Amino acid sequence: MVKKIEHIGIAVKNLKQANEVYQQLLGDPPYKIESVESEGVNTSFFQTGASKIELLEASHPNSAIAKFIEKKGEGIHHIAFAVEDIKAEMERLKKEGFKIINEHPIKGADNQWVCFVHPKDTKGVLIELCQKIT
Repeated sequence: MVKKIEHIGIAVKNLKQANEVYQQLLGDPPYKIESVESEGVNTSFFQTGASKIELLEASHPNSAIAKFIEKKGEGIHHIAFAVEDIKAEMERLKKEGFKIINEHPIKGADNQWVCFVHPKDTKGVLIELCQKIT
């Protein structure tokens, strides 16, 4: 079951420049900057109340973020929802007819297990499910 909006992911061309913009906008620096090599992405996170903003920069030209920016430009890439049991939620959504992009949860940024729901099934919005790794 979905607990809350965990974060909103925003694709950016230049993470350093975007961090400066969002630090100025939100009044605080990112609390975490990290690379997720398996996804070809560099990320930073800003805390905004109970939710977060994740900025995503491609670390190589063939990554999903690079392709997204090439096709759509910078902007909102996904909305992530926190769940208590990611595997159970994946199975529930499959039974409801949603296409889950990942066969199994993968290790994502910010110490989370993640999977994605195909945007064709969610009115054009890429949905990420997240569960804290314990």
